[in-house]
Order: sequence, then structure tokens, then C-alpha cells
Amino acid sequence: MSRLLVLLFFTLLLVSCENVVLPPPCDSEIYCTGPILDQVQRAKLYDDDKYFVDMKLKESPDIILSAFQNLSSESLTVPREKLQEFVDRYFEKPGTEWEEWTPPDWHSNPTFLNKITDKQLREWAFNIHQLWKLLGKKIRDSVNDHAELYSQIYSPYPVVVPGGRFRELYYWDSYWVINGLLLSEMTDTAKGMIQNFFHLIDRYGFVPNGGRIYYERRSQPPFLTLMVESYYQATKDKEFLRAALPRLDQEYSFWMQNRSVSVSVNGSEHKLNRFEVPVGLPRPESYTDDLELAEGLSEVSKQQLWMDLKAGAESGWDFTSRWFVDSNGENSGSLKDTRTSQIVPTDLNALLCRTEKTLAAFHQTMGNNAPAEQYERAAELRLRAIDAVLWNDQQGAWFDYNLLTGQKHLDFYPSNLAPLWAQCYSHEQQAQRAVRYLKGSDALQFPNGVPTSLTESGQQWDYPNAWPPLQHMLIEGLSKVPSEDAKQIAEELAQRWIRSNWMAYMKYEAMFEKYDVNGDGKPGGGGEYEVQLGFGWTNGVALQLLDQYGATLTSGSRGACPGLLPLLILLLLSVLFTLC
Repeated sequence: MSRLLVLLFFTLLLVSCENVVLPPPCDSEIYCTGPILDQVQRAKLYDDDKYFVDMKLKESPDIILSAFQNLSSESLTVPREKLQEFVDRYFEKPGTEWEEWTPPDWHSNPTFLNKITDKQLREWAFNIHQLWKLLGKKIRDSVNDHAELYSQIYSPYPVVVPGGRFRELYYWDSYWVINGLLLSEMTDTAKGMIQNFFHLIDRYGFVPNGGRIYYERRSQPPFLTLMVESYYQATKDKEFLRAALPRLDQEYSFWMQNRSVSVSVNGSEHKLNRFEVPVGLPRPESYTDDLELAEGLSEVSKQQLWMDLKAGAESGWDFTSRWFVDSNGENSGSLKDTRTSQIVPTDLNALLCRTEKTLAAFHQTMGNNAPAEQYERAAELRLRAIDAVLWNDQQGAWFDYNLLTGQKHLDFYPSNLAPLWAQCYSHEQQAQRAVRYLKGSDALQFPNGVPTSLTESGQQWDYPNAWPPLQHMLIEGLSKVPSEDAKQIAEELAQRWIRSNWMAYMKYEAMFEKYDVNGDGKPGGGGEYEVQLGFGWTNGVALQLLDQYGATLTSGSRGACPGLLPLLILLLLSVLFTLC
């Protein structure tokens, strides 16, 4: 079937589903749907749409809804100044849900600091270690007692937030945060973070994107099993593992039941996973962005775009050319062409493969032989699927698969090497070929990290931005390949990334969520909001790399002044010529 016919089929399918009622982002008529959200966000009372939906209610929702109904009875569209008066009367500014808290398990001399040879990097690592006190938060009991007044989801244990506008717990960020906490020997804080995720699974059946009710119908890359793995490796706490396993099984079931897709290749069916959020309304925290992006589209196309934007948020890569599918089915276009749900991502499936292997090992540890065998079988089937659907033998790497066209997207993304990180590949030759693919991709030519893509789309998960979790996954994956070449690349990338982070800290005394691969110490940019500082996963990745490579990393650069050596040689030759 031609690409045109496939695209026509999906268009007809959407039209046939025009009358399907999709759920809202959450059940709140203030934070997720309704005239208050719509009018306040359209009026752009605040520079960031997230600001409003993070505000606390001063009265019960019923009182506020009734008051707004009276206000809007005078005019369907409430004037901006009256809207501002209304918000000031009935809402408190964000951040009031937190109480002062200092992690009691923080101490000043964690062992990993002694492994860092470079004095400047060791001092910097201590400064990063101190940031846990700044980013650590405890939610007030009133959020639990009066949940209807908050968009914040109550967490029974303190959390480490990313920082900046991100004033709540986030899912996949927390994997690198927890690894950093464990290096800082803050075991109790790390344990509490994981227990908060157990609390969310008990409440929702899965882990939402973050700790706000407007996130509660979408998730993020499911790293909880690997968080438990990190904690168990550090503590060998079998009772904790025993309590964790039912929750980990439940989350895995959620992804297999709600985020899986069958792909047919060469007459064989393979089950893989994707990101998919069937909520056809604008994101409350980016309401006007989504409305403006969808202008001019039919109602059906608007719903589809908003679903795929949420799926992009669920992926963690919000947003990127990686999810673009133009009218010809090609991996190109603009943000309006986002079709995340029609792409089978390499990194998600590599993560789930590693998750299946880890769950098999956990059940084996606890003597649960039948579940262990089931997870081992699931990992074997996924490995076959990854080989059949995502591996490209000609390129020598793994690529996202387009469900609309039945083709792979061959553009470069660090996720193309995620199976190295997950150690989810069939034979060593694939790993060696993937290293050669990386070396030939132009992605290693930048002085300050590997870009998220080689496409400059203006989106934040594209060139020239480099993101901490992708750097760490790539470096960790290369370090596991049984090849000196791969290990050398891993160490060099660690040096580049640490130097970039360190230089930015020297300039701004801050850690950022992303960096520019071209600028020495330059924060990243693009996307829907200004670059944020803090920053949870950046700190965790930096500490992990300093722990692993601290004996050799330096605050200087091997080649920071590439033009200096030739000049010295010319000067020396000039002196010799004069003497002669």
C-alpha cells in the first residue's frame, strides 16, 4: 500500500471517530477545563501559562465557579482587568504548598568527592552536592487535607524538584536525581522519592508525568524499576524490594495494556510500545501555545494534534523534530506536524527491554520463579521485535519506526543508540557497528556535548541543545561496549560535558536543564519557555560522571585553544631562524 493510501486511511479513521468523547486532562473544572481556565489563559495574565494552573484556591471550587458565573453573566468575555481582580481575589501565588525542609541525611563529606582529582572540579562537585538542600521540598499536610484547593498532588515524603518553573516532582527526571542522591549518601531521601512513586501507582495505577493533577492522564518514560534497582544496589534492602515488586508489576502492566502496538514485519507480528495520550484538549500548563498552534485546523485535526502534543510531553522530548511527520509521511515539517503516537520510539523500547530484564532478576532474587520466567520471555520477544522493527542493517544502528508509512526515520538522535545503554541487542557486532555509526554521524564534532538532533527546528529537544539524561545514557552505553574505542569516546564525551557544565557554573553560579553544544558554558534555548536553572537531573548526571571518571576529568579542556600550538611552533621557528 502506498504512503498516500496509508495516510488517507488514517484520515478517514479520524473522521469516523469525530464524535468520540475523549476524557479531559483531569476532572477539575478550574485547573483542567472550563471557562475560568479558558479566559484567564487567553487573556495572558501571566507570561507562563503554568503559573496560573499552579496557583492555590482561596475558596472551595464551587464558590469560585459560582463567583465566575456571576462575573461572566455581565459579559461572555470578562475584561482583562476584571479577570485579574478575580484571580487576585480567589487564588494565591504558586509555591505556598511547600514548607521549609532540610534533608536530615545530608552531610558535608560524601565519599565520592575523594575520587575527584581536579581540585576545582572537587569544589564544584561539593557545590552541586549542596544544591540538594535547595531543591529538597516537603509538601504541607494541608495539600492532603484540602486537596480540592490545589493542583499539586500530595506526596507523603519530601521530594527533590527539578528547579525553576518546575515546582513539583517529575517522573523521569527523578531517576538521575535519585542516582545523585545515592552518591551523596542521602539514602533516606532517595528512598522517600521512590516511595512517592509507589503512592502514585497506588492512586492512579501508573506514574503520572509529574506531581500536578493536570498531568494525571499522561506518564513519562517508565524509569521506576531502574530507580528501585539503583536503590537496591546501594542498600541490598530485600524488604524494600519485596514491597516494590507489586507496584513495578502494575506499572509494567499499564504500559503493556495502554501504550503497546502491534507491528507486522515480513509476515511476523511484533509487540512494541509507544507514547499515546487520548486527551483531545489543550495542555492546561501550555494552554495558549496549544490553542495558537491549532488555529486553522478542523476540530478533528485539533484533537489529534493536542493528543500528540501530550504524547510528546509523555515522551519527555517536548518538543522535537523527532516526532514530526509531514503530509508525505516524512520525518520533517514543523511543530504542527507532531504525530508522536504514530512513532515507535527506540529509546522507550530499549528502556522497557532493560526493565523486563531487571524485573526478571528482581523476581528471581525473591524466589518468584514463574514471574521471573515470564519477564525473561518478554525480554526475549522484545529483543526480537527491536531487531526486526528498529534495527537497520545498512546504517548499523536502531531507528524509530513510523506506523503510518512502515518506514524507519533515519535522522540522527542519541536515542538511536539507546539499546547500547539498555544492553538490549542480539550480538556484539551490532554494538561495534553502532559505535561506527556514531563516529560517522557528525554528532561528535561539537565541543560541549552531543546534540539532541542535527536538525535546527527551534524546538528545545533539537540542535543545538544537549540534555543531561541523553548525554549520560550515551556515555553509559558506550562505556559498556567491549571496545577500547567505545570506552575512549565515552570518556571524551564525559570530559566535554563536565567542562561545559563547569564553565556555565563559573559564569552563572547555576546548573541549567540543558546546554548549547557550541558555546562554552552556554545554556540551551528554544521551545516554549526560558531555560530553567536548578537543576535536578543535571546535578545527578554531573555527580555520576564525576564519580565514574573523576580520576581523569579536568576543569580545563584538551584542546580548548586549538590555534595555540601552531602559533607556538611558528614562534619557535621564527626564533631559530633569527638565531641562524
